[in-house]
Amino acid sequence: MNPYSIVFIAVALAMDALAVSIASGIILKKSKLKHAVRIAFFFGIFQLFMPLAGAFAGTFIRDFMSRFDHWVIFAILTAIGGKMIYESFILKKEEDKFDPTNLKTLVFLSIATSIDALAVGVSLSLLSSSIYLAVSIIGVVTFALCFIGVMIGDLIGHFFEEKIEALGGLILVGIGIKILLEHVFFQGSP
Repeated sequence: MNPYSIVFIAVALAMDALAVSIASGIILKKSKLKHAVRIAFFFGIFQLFMPLAGAFAGTFIRDFMSRFDHWVIFAILTAIGGKMIYESFILKKEEDKFDPTNLKTLVFLSIATSIDALAVGVSLSLLSSSIYLAVSIIGVVTFALCFIGVMIGDLIGHFFEEKIEALGGLILVGIGIKILLEHVFFQGSP
């Protein structure tokens, strides 16, 4: 498989992480470079290691995970998004607001947005002569897109000062619903 094809796969895999990054930038409002790097790093690392794990795990894990991965993603994104929506309507001090740079939150979001990369890893191991090159490209592309996404979200966030956290939560819930519907209705998964 040529590097251009891998870049296209990387961009496709990074779309959910990009949307979450934009939502994170919106929520943070005053993102700093370190926030963008932290978020992009987590998403990039998980997008790098999930296909690598998929390549090593083989088809068993793909078949096993494909039965319920969409439910796991839906549950994680809906829980985090629902919490954000709830907190946006509760009067709290600013430091009590949802923090997308929190370690636990970043790990959950990174897992939720990279589970599909696990199955892609199985395919890449069959198609690519160098799985390490492929996963490196996927990780770098995801990092770059997510870094840009946080910055875009930061720019957009200044236009919507009120209840922006609710919008970010709705985006996460929407991504979760989209993934669930795609898997349940369009791929014949149980």
